[in-house]
Amino acid sequence: MKKYRSKKFLPVFHLPVFLPAAFLLLTASPLRAPALDISSAIRLPPGFEIEVYASNLDTARGLAFAPDGTLFVGSKSGSVYAVLPDRRVLEVARGLTMPVGLDFHAGSLYVSAVDRIVRLDNILADLEAPPRPVVLPLQLPGDRHHGWKFIKFGPDGRLYVPVGAPCNVCSRSDPRYASILRVSPDGGKAEIYASGVRNTVGFDWHPQTGRLWFTDNGRDRMGDDLPPDELNRAEGPGGHFGFPYLHGRSVEDPEYWPQRPPLSFTPPLLELPAHVAALGMRFYTHSSFPPEYRGGIFIAEHGSWNRSEKIGYRVSFVELSGEEVLSYRIFASGWLQGSQVLGRPADVEVGPGGDLYVSDDLAGAVYRIRYLPGGAADGDG
Repeated sequence: MKKYRSKKFLPVFHLPVFLPAAFLLLTASPLRAPALDISSAIRLPPGFEIEVYASNLDTARGLAFAPDGTLFVGSKSGSVYAVLPDRRVLEVARGLTMPVGLDFHAGSLYVSAVDRIVRLDNILADLEAPPRPVVLPLQLPGDRHHGWKFIKFGPDGRLYVPVGAPCNVCSRSDPRYASILRVSPDGGKAEIYASGVRNTVGFDWHPQTGRLWFTDNGRDRMGDDLPPDELNRAEGPGGHFGFPYLHGRSVEDPEYWPQRPPLSFTPPLLELPAHVAALGMRFYTHSSFPPEYRGGIFIAEHGSWNRSEKIGYRVSFVELSGEEVLSYRIFASGWLQGSQVLGRPADVEVGPGGDLYVSDDLAGAVYRIRYLPGGAADGDG
């Protein structure tokens, strides 16, 4: 697909957080996936089909729709893209430091950039001449290790911002590390909503209860099958989810468990396979998919990097009854062919029409998955 660039003013950010041009290549993946024949490579349950919705989106990560159907796409390479409803692609910002997370709220696009959040006001007024950014007065750590941030507005109208642990496993005196923060839209009134969260790159709110659910990536270097990734639920502000002392429901950290504080740890609702790298997640509330999907959760599994046999590289589905987990299963697979990696799902988003959109930061693409009642089966899930 052809990539359209604005001929008008495009803001190139020159704030201290942004890296000089000589270092920008370090934030972009040097890999490029081969072209995919989506219809044959990706396996889906019967009745579903997949297509490339947009391409040439370097290291595409976070997804967020605006009310008019424009899809905003964050990246690790420094750019933010807008995919218009007619599928034209505009680069609306460049030069940011790993702007993987974004959300559209009250007419503005909020974008993460490691140690700060920027806001592009009234951006839909003219996407070919994007506004200059407003930097929120929220001070965040600048560590690049787990420094990229998935961000979203909650049903309470406040912005949720994670701060990952700046390490594989460690303990820091700054309580913001390994946490999820909650801040006002103007960047003020910051508070720690959840602690002991190693690195969440995806969260959403239950459509009935309004509780926050989030994925969390388990630590590395404990073997192929330990510890698990997690799907968690916060009952409210103030919970501690175990890191670095306890992983999953029962895996005691060999170094930090003996040093644990006198706290109660909230166990995950679901232990996911170790090293699948569960990132973006969304509740599905639309009626376009069959009834068993409504109220469930889609999860983008980015895929392992340090396992003897690769795992992940797929989209999974968690079936729920209310807030009770009924099952966990693979929904879309095929980005991993044997040991060959064709792509890496990073985020999922439900579009205005109920289709599921999946970003792939290796292929630099966004896919659209649709359900066609009575359509031909693409294969087993």
